[in-house]
Amino acid sequence: MPLSSMPLSSFTKIAIGIDRPEDVVVFDDGRVYASCHNCAVAQIHDDGSFTELGTKTGATNGINATKDGKIIIANFGIYDGVAGPLESFDPITQTRELLATEVVGRALTASNYPIIDNFGNIYCANSTSASVWMNALDGRDDGFIYVVRPDGSSQILADNLCFPNGLALSADGKYLYCCQTSACNIMRFEIAYDGEAPALSGRRQYGPKLGFRLPNAMVTKKLPDPALTKHLGFIMQYVGYPDGCGMDVEGNLWVTLPGANKIVAITPDENLVIIACDPSGNHLHSPTNVTWGGEDMRDLYIGSLNAKHLLKTRSPIAGLKLAHQN
Repeated sequence: MPLSSMPLSSFTKIAIGIDRPEDVVVFDDGRVYASCHNCAVAQIHDDGSFTELGTKTGATNGINATKDGKIIIANFGIYDGVAGPLESFDPITQTRELLATEVVGRALTASNYPIIDNFGNIYCANSTSASVWMNALDGRDDGFIYVVRPDGSSQILADNLCFPNGLALSADGKYLYCCQTSACNIMRFEIAYDGEAPALSGRRQYGPKLGFRLPNAMVTKKLPDPALTKHLGFIMQYVGYPDGCGMDVEGNLWVTLPGANKIVAITPDENLVIIACDPSGNHLHSPTNVTWGGEDMRDLYIGSLNAKHLLKTRSPIAGLKLAHQN
């Protein structure tokens, strides 16, 4: 089925009042959880309401899940001026556990988004080592991708990245995709395994550039900043700070562009398709991640950096099942 644009009227607001719902996890049994700045995660109920679970420790950002039902939290601690480790949260017992606070001596300050392969390896982006996260939007390449293996050991797999953010795996497990926020592009890495331990190589830009980086003088403490959006007006449609990404079953890589209030997709032949765009930001506001679920994997959830709600709709194409959904 070819990709098609989605009307804004098809999106329904749920979890109204939730704080900084960057990402969503959907389990096969229908349970839905979202990032929430006030707690560990929030459980989203069928009627669209939500319940906050666990205590607040830093800033829950990207989340994913393991096959045994744990939620993996990338703690973007730098957002609150604290450490940014990788954590595990049991939504049933509400037990929170540290998985990694450093990798080969480098402190985790800005863990951003985790994804898990079929061997149980957890890949995660650490966006920056800057003392203040917005300083890293100047294009510096101090971010890296690390892995925490099932035995608890860890390793840096790719270094010198420009604010690495959302991650996605190809259906065959041969490629890892990474949103480089401040470089305005997607990087693709080849994955090779020594047994079940992964290594990355062959990095290259995947698809076209996604807009342009704002001049340093325009980089403010939040992206997107309402005042900045108003100042730049129409031109904000072309600012391409990619945040999150997700793969559908036809090999299209969906990418969120929060600064442009836009969702796009990069097709397998690396062409760009606009999925949804809201220049006003009144409905699709600062989208950060896309997550699929439901029996047919066509229930689509959209996280947000600044909106106090999630969006839910029906996707024209089913999402690729993640490790915990297989």
